[in-house]
Amino acid sequence: MSLGDNIKKIRERKGLLQKQLAAEVNIPYTSYNKVENNTRDIAIDELERFAGYFGMTIDQVVHFDNQPVEVTIQDKPNFEQVNLINQLDEEDRTVVFKIIDTMLTKKKFKDFFNNNIAAL
Repeated sequence: MSLGDNIKKIRERKGLLQKQLAAEVNIPYTSYNKVENNTRDIAIDELERFAGYFGMTIDQVVHFDNQPVEVTIQDKPNFEQVNLINQLDEEDRTVVFKIIDTMLTKKKFKDFFNNNIAAL
């Protein structure tokens, strides 16, 4: 399935007209129509706006076929990493943030001791 087909499916499930979605993501209607018809490639910044508007990640838009796709966040841009973490349920999100807090605190202590020991 093509990216244009995926965007069309998502738009239809949201109950939006092409003109509505084009206006929401600031793309001329004719350009948007060509994306859905697979006669125009979509720019990365446009894809980011679509994903943001839909409340999805770029990966979810690209692989929108109702099949679970393994999600990895390590190589994704920071904004997309945060978006993926925010999609977790509250309990899992809290666990992730506690782990990050612990690791950041550990790093600060390590840096502090390394700087102070080097000063001795």
